[in-house]
Amino acid sequence: MKFQATPLPGVLEVLAEPAVDMRGRFLRSWCEAEFAAAGIDFRPVQASISENRARHTLRGMHWQAAPAAERKLVRCLRGAAFDVVIDLRPASPTYRRWYGITLSAAEHNAVFIPQGCAHGFLTLGEACWLEYLIDAPHAPEAARGLRWDDPGISIAWPAAPAVISARDAAWPDHG
Repeated sequence: MKFQATPLPGVLEVLAEPAVDMRGRFLRSWCEAEFAAAGIDFRPVQASISENRARHTLRGMHWQAAPAAERKLVRCLRGAAFDVVIDLRPASPTYRRWYGITLSAAEHNAVFIPQGCAHGFLTLGEACWLEYLIDAPHAPEAARGLRWDDPGISIAWPAAPAVISARDAAWPDHG
């Protein structure tokens, strides 16, 4: 695994290094020792899959409030998605800035998201699956969100959403 810094502190692109032969590919998607060697103490307690049927399905922008704050490793298992992280840590030098990355099954890349950041994505094709490894149990009462099109954040999405839940469409602006 390779860990590449992004413009947001603590948000990392994680690149797999697949072994390839005549049978196909084999890759490590998470390894506690490799994360620790990179200075990241990350121990997932939950794995979830987001299955999205339609192109331009938007999910986000979500986070969990303290004391249920969580860190996530998000990877695209099928298809591709434009994945976005917003830094909502008030003490951060990149507070209220966003970072977008294309995650794809073909590239085997992932994004590591620290606590205090909102997350969402827009699928770039049909039948897009994303896997989340999360280091805290889900706490519905701690769920928070902000609008995907918050004018104070101004995310440059590659397309308008064709599918979005009523809940995600109704999140307030961050202020």
